[in-house]
Amino acid sequence: MVRARVVISTWIFLMTFVSTCSGDGTVKVGINWGNMASNPLPPTYVVGMLKDNGIKKVKLFDADPSTLSALTGTDIEVMVAIPNDMLEKMTKEKHAKEWVKKNVTKHLFDGGVNIKYVAVGNEPFLSSYNDSFKHTTYPALKNVQNALNGAGHSNIKASVPLNADVYESASNTPSNGDFRVDIKDLMLEILQFLHENGSPFIVNIYPFLSLHQNADFPEEFAFFGDGGKSIQDKSHSYNNVFDANFDTLVWSLKKYGYGNMKIIVGEIGWPTDGQAKSNVKLAKRFYDGLMKKLAANKGTPMRPGPMEVYLFGLLDENMKSVAPGNFERHWGIFRYDGQPKFPMDLTGKGNDKMLIGAKGVQYMESKWCIFNQEAKDQDKIGSAMSYACSRADCTPLDYGSSCNHLDPMGNISYAFNMYFQMNEQSVEACQFEGLAMITTTNASQNGCLFPIELQSGAFRVSLGYGNVGVLGVLFMVLVLL
Repeated sequence: MVRARVVISTWIFLMTFVSTCSGDGTVKVGINWGNMASNPLPPTYVVGMLKDNGIKKVKLFDADPSTLSALTGTDIEVMVAIPNDMLEKMTKEKHAKEWVKKNVTKHLFDGGVNIKYVAVGNEPFLSSYNDSFKHTTYPALKNVQNALNGAGHSNIKASVPLNADVYESASNTPSNGDFRVDIKDLMLEILQFLHENGSPFIVNIYPFLSLHQNADFPEEFAFFGDGGKSIQDKSHSYNNVFDANFDTLVWSLKKYGYGNMKIIVGEIGWPTDGQAKSNVKLAKRFYDGLMKKLAANKGTPMRPGPMEVYLFGLLDENMKSVAPGNFERHWGIFRYDGQPKFPMDLTGKGNDKMLIGAKGVQYMESKWCIFNQEAKDQDKIGSAMSYACSRADCTPLDYGSSCNHLDPMGNISYAFNMYFQMNEQSVEACQFEGLAMITTTNASQNGCLFPIELQSGAFRVSLGYGNVGVLGVLFMVLVLL
């Protein structure tokens, strides 16, 4: 989930997520399920979490067979996806038909998977992509929807999840919204096709990024309250960036005759670690305000009523790129092991409680790799720590993060342990030329979790300091994607 700045102005920027619930308190909010983790939870465990917490909608980033198999018979509404690197292939009708047959039709038997949408790409028009997918996205979208229609699945709608930077407002007001100049003609083609097929417009909105990327952005405007300054636009007043951003899209659609097009918020959330403003306290504040707002079914000034929204995301992912920021690996409302981070109420009724975590999780042995204080050649500590953090997740050590308060020895131990855990607790992965040692005493301290990796049969390979190995290469490749 690489992000780019929305040019809506200093005020109107990336933002929000939404949840609706019916009068009986049923959870209506959807959630994004990503799996860019060193040892991801088994799909059956994750599906159990969804069911236990009453989550009835899930958005995927691919069409992984084991994931879809785990969703079989659950009646959970599913949005499957085609990654950006497959868009060019989908420009050929033959390949689009093959993809639909393999990843949709195959799962649509009685008691199968409840597939409702196909996401064609993910934020393909980000400025940071330098037009890499500009000429393949629309042809791929057409071919996939036509393949769905041809296979008798016209009830399943294809769309393109787009970052909120595809539209902007030069005047700080939603009513002046319009699509980005460099992609306007392309967007109008896509809009016409979505309209003809009754497909939704999917947009990803992030208030956190508004706050993170703009030093002048007023913090209160990222949340849902009355404490901040409001924006007046015609007869409407906006006291939060989500409403302002969403209505900028509504005005942009309206300008070209698509004012009634269905809009789905495909991603929205708040990270909990890796940066000073990404913490549990602010995440809880954001979700509490958002859930309360959406439970009221008031919508926005320009689009009142219930909204369809998918939280980002379900689980932390320790192998995501940190190019946008260290917070990228900490968007989950659950930790890497499926355990909840803070109390919340997905129905928005304010009845906070800890969500139900994954059951039956199997961890590796209770052992940690820590700094050996009696080690010689301690002048090599800096290079050893840099090596470990370049191949494992040390983002909680960042300024303002959950482990930023550790002393120097704690920092070293944290780095060594993360490398050790991500390499299957291999003895060779806790060498660091004699600077490290294995302990069975829990190394967690002062609110900083030294995690134990989950059991997995994948990528079992021993790695030592100075030898990157297969898993190290895989990790670096994924980080560069």
